[in-house]
Amino acid sequence: MNTVDKGPPGAISVDKPPAQRAAVADIWRVPLTVWRARRLLDAGEMEAARMLVAPLLGRFGTVTLVRKIAAEILYASGDPLSAAALFEQAAKRLANDRAVAVGLVASYAALNRAGDARRSAALLSEHVDVRLALAWSELVALGGDPDRGAALVAEIANDPELLRSAERIGMHRALDAIVSARAGDRDAVRTKLRSAEKDSGKLQPGDRAFLGYLGGVALREAGLIDDARATFTLAMDASPESIGVALARRERANLG
Repeated sequence: MNTVDKGPPGAISVDKPPAQRAAVADIWRVPLTVWRARRLLDAGEMEAARMLVAPLLGRFGTVTLVRKIAAEILYASGDPLSAAALFEQAAKRLANDRAVAVGLVASYAALNRAGDARRSAALLSEHVDVRLALAWSELVALGGDPDRGAALVAEIANDPELLRSAERIGMHRALDAIVSARAGDRDAVRTKLRSAEKDSGKLQPGDRAFLGYLGGVALREAGLIDDARATFTLAMDASPESIGVALARRERANLG
């Protein structure tokens, strides 16, 4: 089964660390370090975020707050396998947390594990971001249900929360292009991808890379292989450390 690279350079171990006695001062540093890591993640500085959280995970790896931020960073930087393991642990305490539910579904979608993505989506099934991630999984991942994915894309179009985020809108339009590709409508694919790219200047590089990956999938499904290969290549230039690049690299390699 094709998956994103399972052990990228500098990967953070998710094995349960040995118990250590921490000084009170160390414990008080945890929220501050998590906050700093969040700032770096939001800014797209993946490597810096990973370097900051790695020692924190090594010493406080049983703390749910630490597991959650480490999982988010690992997923965003292209290691969904390690991210899924940490998200699963965090979900035991934070089952109703949006970031945990979305992260789990997205990690399993990236790993081509549609069944696990479907199971994880039940944690917060009505949230628009969870539904978008599940639609991606159903349309693209191995074992997915394309008809169910298409139905989700149609339903999400009527969700008022969709319009609150340029990232959501772009992802929805790209997923809709994949639906059109599966229906054999190449003109609709091109039109929807142009619409998805319209506001890409407002997005972080990592989000642009992910949209490029989805666009390449749509073009591939439409039989436009040369265009798909070029789109995957462009996505890989957008944000070298991101999950979108890891996914685009995998799909371009699969084209031969």
